[in-house]
Amino acid sequence: MDCLLMSNLDKKKLGDIFEASPLKGQHALITGGSRGIGAAISNALAALGADISLIARDKTSLQIQGDYLKSKFEANISLASADVTVEKEIIKSFKTSVNTNGPVSILVNNAGIGKSMPFHKMDLDFWKKTLDLNLTGTFLCTQQVYQDMRERGYGRIINISSTVGLRGYPYIAAYTASKHAVIGLTRTLALEAVKKGITVNAICPGYTETDLVSEAIENIAKTSGRDKENIKTEIKNMSPMGRLVTPEEVAESAAWLCLPSSASITGQAIVVAGGSVM
Repeated sequence: MDCLLMSNLDKKKLGDIFEASPLKGQHALITGGSRGIGAAISNALAALGADISLIARDKTSLQIQGDYLKSKFEANISLASADVTVEKEIIKSFKTSVNTNGPVSILVNNAGIGKSMPFHKMDLDFWKKTLDLNLTGTFLCTQQVYQDMRERGYGRIINISSTVGLRGYPYIAAYTASKHAVIGLTRTLALEAVKKGITVNAICPGYTETDLVSEAIENIAKTSGRDKENIKTEIKNMSPMGRLVTPEEVAESAAWLCLPSSASITGQAIVVAGGSVM
């Protein structure tokens, strides 16, 4: 949670990069927005003037991030605790967000899971839970905004995939399959929406300094008996950059895709991974 309060994305910094408040009057909804990449994206979009809605399961983290956005950026905020795999909860959460901040013009599908398991030990329940959250959740949330975006002739949809959506990695078959599918969905929907003023893109981060990666390191250490710091060093060295990506680096890429001037960028899988995937 401390990382939310230490973001280097403030209004002055982004104001120097882009024109002042280019997203003023727009409503951005971010799933999994209470921590990590989702929280960093909410900071970036709020700094650019957008009203923000966050959906996540952890009510405490949601409230902390919502309070931060209000105090730091004076943004209009809507918070909803929901499971993105449950259609009824998503419909209710999106309705609350729209009632508070108006129609959604920016959707960031960030909620996801990335647990590892060797294929020969994987059961159907593990497989389904991974695809339900990473892929079906993206589908359900996009359904809530897509028709309205079509009718209004404007929208930005960003799906947070991963470098595993572009290449294979061992021991994460379900995660890799789900993120490949997210990129396929992104490209197909981009073509369907291209003449409706809607762009659809995916961002593919490499290993990022988030709780998700920390939990993965903990899991590897627990199951293998190896030292956590050695595992983290190995992961860092997988990137030619020699370090993990920061959530803020992913967030600034997302912010760029949300700008009105990014209207010609669609159907892309943009890698933020320090050269580890080209």
